[in-house]
Amino acid sequence: MMNTKTFNIVLPKDLVAKVDIAAKKEYRNRSELIREALRVYLKDQQEWAEIFEYGRAQARKLGVTSEADIDEIVTDYRHGR
Repeated sequence: MMNTKTFNIVLPKDLVAKVDIAAKKEYRNRSELIREALRVYLKDQQEWAEIFEYGRAQARKLGVTSEADIDEIVTDYRHGR
């Protein structure tokens, strides 16, 4: 059995109606749909955090310290320099 924790949340009625419609279309209940939505959201947040960290690391390697530095790199690249 899955280790679970029950908690209450408050949602606007129109959002609950949309959740119910989506759950019915996917043959799920509210809890299953909301669990999956949270999993996807948290996974996306983690992936974006990793992308931004990679970008920061690359900027450090290139000595980029400002948006002006980025503009210069892009301009040089576009003009084959």
